[in-house]
Amino acid sequence: MSLVKDATLDSETLQVLQDVANRLRIHSIRATCACNTGHPGSCCSASEIMAVLFFHTMRYKQTDPEHPDNDRFVLSRGHAAPILYAVWVEVGSICDSDLLNLRKIHCDPEGHPTPRLSFVNVATGSLGQGLGVACGMAYTGKYFDKASCRVFCLMGDCESSEGSVWEALAFASHYNLDNLVAVFDVNHLGQSGTAPLEHFTDVYEQRCQAFGWNTHVVDGHDVEALCRAFWKATQVKSKPTALIAKTFKDKGIPDVEDAENWHGKPMPNVRADGIVRFIESQIQTNRSLTPKPSVEDSSQISLSSIKTTSPPPYKLGDVIATREAYGLALAKLGHSNKRVIVLDGDTKNSTFSEMFKKEHPGRFIDCFIAKQNMVSVALGCATRGQTLVFVSTFAAFQTRAFDQIQTAAVCQTSINLIGSHCGVSVGEDGPSQMALEDLALFRSVPHCTVFYPSDAVATEHAVYLAAVTKGVCFIRTSRPQTAVIYTSQENFVIGQAKVIRRSAADKVTVIGAGVTLHEAADELSQQGISVRVIDPFTIKPLDAATIIRSAKATGGRIVTVEDHYREGGIGEAVCAAVSREPDIIVRELVVRGVPRSEQPSELLEMCGISARHIIAAVKDVIMK
Repeated sequence: MSLVKDATLDSETLQVLQDVANRLRIHSIRATCACNTGHPGSCCSASEIMAVLFFHTMRYKQTDPEHPDNDRFVLSRGHAAPILYAVWVEVGSICDSDLLNLRKIHCDPEGHPTPRLSFVNVATGSLGQGLGVACGMAYTGKYFDKASCRVFCLMGDCESSEGSVWEALAFASHYNLDNLVAVFDVNHLGQSGTAPLEHFTDVYEQRCQAFGWNTHVVDGHDVEALCRAFWKATQVKSKPTALIAKTFKDKGIPDVEDAENWHGKPMPNVRADGIVRFIESQIQTNRSLTPKPSVEDSSQISLSSIKTTSPPPYKLGDVIATREAYGLALAKLGHSNKRVIVLDGDTKNSTFSEMFKKEHPGRFIDCFIAKQNMVSVALGCATRGQTLVFVSTFAAFQTRAFDQIQTAAVCQTSINLIGSHCGVSVGEDGPSQMALEDLALFRSVPHCTVFYPSDAVATEHAVYLAAVTKGVCFIRTSRPQTAVIYTSQENFVIGQAKVIRRSAADKVTVIGAGVTLHEAADELSQQGISVRVIDPFTIKPLDAATIIRSAKATGGRIVTVEDHYREGGIGEAVCAAVSREPDIIVRELVVRGVPRSEQPSELLEMCGISARHIIAAVKDVIMK
């Protein structure tokens, strides 16, 4: 009961697939009725697609959903989660009672899929992200693992309005991802009205073809046509395939099918039983089909051998930008484990990730100027612990991908994001290129570790620590060259600050990072002002104990200085850390307002975070 060379199926198999599709409909309707919330309409339009995918086309081990050689599935339209859960009820991994507890706090099947469930590869929520993640999975499978597994992504028609979808389409075509199939479920209706292209499947086809994809338009409720289309996709080399399926929302539900204003609405309880009986009357068999087993041909993966092979190659007083130190550390890290990969968005000669590309060209992915897709691809590459991923671009550009970064946090995936050119020290390029909100952004991400190294030695340690830290990590690097202030033997620990200057006579604690730490340390020592200077190293987690201890030793006086806006920056983090301590005052020096184009030294002065302003603030708090 499988496809032969001409993709012909016997009538018995086709009937079983249709019956499975109808059982998936029934599961979805019952589950959403039980919790009185959810999206049965989107589930019903995709029922035949899901039945054919999981019970005919895809190869995977039912008893081991996380097996690395399994075909991968991404549900980009995450609100159709019940149909995915219904599949695994049919497979046998979820029981009916769990599905009927959909969207309950004590139950793993949530409103949108998350990797809390073993068969979910990636969390989905905000529409338009799934195809980029699928691209990362497909790229990893084809170029890193050189495996037979394929990747399937189910998308809604309305989400194709998102630009990130077309970024992903361009990426997949450029890299010839012939192991990737995107399924557009063109069901005509969106949340509040008709989809922009309604049922004009020819327009979807023309657009996908223009992006270099192999395309098939198919009746999405015809299981035989779906089987043929998925089989044809396997015959195409060097091109990804887009399967454009014409379907109807709420398919199979009398008086509701293809009707507006039913999005996100379960069937009324008074009607549900009748609807289920109507669909059951069309089921002719009680059989299911066993998925084909995966082809076990991927390489053995180990991410455990990450260690520092030699101390950082810097001497005290050497002058080097932390962004360049990042590139050198990354290239060095690449030699310690062959699963370290780097993505960049056409800024590799500025972020210095080009150093990694030079030494490890096969593990560098240029995502070009498409930052949202770049983070999605990185998330796909990192899924299931397949790779150690570093993503480089200007810190100001990371904000464009905050949606994707949030998804990475929900997935609890380990992914490392590096933002260079932070703050006004960017200089003449102007305010649009200056990251002044990035610390706030990443501090708000759950379980995110935020590194802000102040010299080349600290930067190399940040890279190695990020590689072995679970969850999202952000490393903030600077454009100007700064002096090396730590010896190569210095040890760094996440959440442990460095006190780089201290004496028994200290009257103020000054906390800075990056370029502002150098402003503070250099000028204050020349002025002979007795202050304690702290380098936080990580802004999250912040070393509150060292800060509080130092503040108490310096009369409860703290001055923070940062190349960042007040909101969400170092000053606010310090204020939160000492908020329960009596008699500690914090004076914050921050960038205020929108800067202008100018030389970095002039901008530090104009924005009130130069050495002169630090000295004035220190003297002011001493006098109070």
